[in-house]
Amino acid sequence: MRWFKADLHIHSVLSPCGGLEMSPREVVARAKSCGIDWMAITDHNSLANCPAYSAVAEREGLAFTWGVEMQTAEEIHLLVYFDDPAAAKSFGGELYASLLPLDNDPEFFGDQVIIDENENILGMELRALMNSSIWDLSTAVEVAQNHGGYCVPAHVDATVNSLIGQLGFLPAEPHFELLGLSAKADLARLLSSHPELAGKSWLRSSDAHYLADMGSGFSRVLAGAPKVEELAKAALGLDDRMILV
Repeated sequence: MRWFKADLHIHSVLSPCGGLEMSPREVVARAKSCGIDWMAITDHNSLANCPAYSAVAEREGLAFTWGVEMQTAEEIHLLVYFDDPAAAKSFGGELYASLLPLDNDPEFFGDQVIIDENENILGMELRALMNSSIWDLSTAVEVAQNHGGYCVPAHVDATVNSLIGQLGFLPAEPHFELLGLSAKADLARLLSSHPELAGKSWLRSSDAHYLADMGSGFSRVLAGAPKVEELAKAALGLDDRMILV
């Protein structure tokens, strides 16, 4: 086993709230300059840019995980990670079909750019990705797990679009062993306000929408490999695996 410096919540040029500077080469170069050796692209409600960023990351010797930051019917942001790209693509298709039929307004939300590994523009996503699925939280987790996905509620400390922000509490079901933290979140303060969160494992990430955001938040993961299966084991503390934030 070895330690990985992981940032598993990064946006690409596909996320309308992100910068067009977040191209594959620039994101990977910035990750390397920050000492990140395990990254994930987690765009809003789409995995369409994972192939491009995965190819560049792997070419540059950086471990890459396919991911997505989906928005449930309750407007909770849920990170879903996959070891199997084919399973990720299958889930992505079902997720896309579950989104409300709203068109993107580039003037208001920003462009949603689908790109290849050479930074050629393949197209513009027309459906609004700053949008909710019709799936509630329980359904979202069930569908994701049926595709082999591993679910982590994003930025639980945030006042909006988080498990606590939207519901006001941590539900008993679905069960989550690993919870996401914002880059600058004060975990001790969060636990003092929400003691029911004690005993959980945490994953801090940058949630980068711009290159300057990268490196602002990360986790140290002791695992056998940079794989989602290993992340899940680390969240449980199995066989000396662990996550430090």
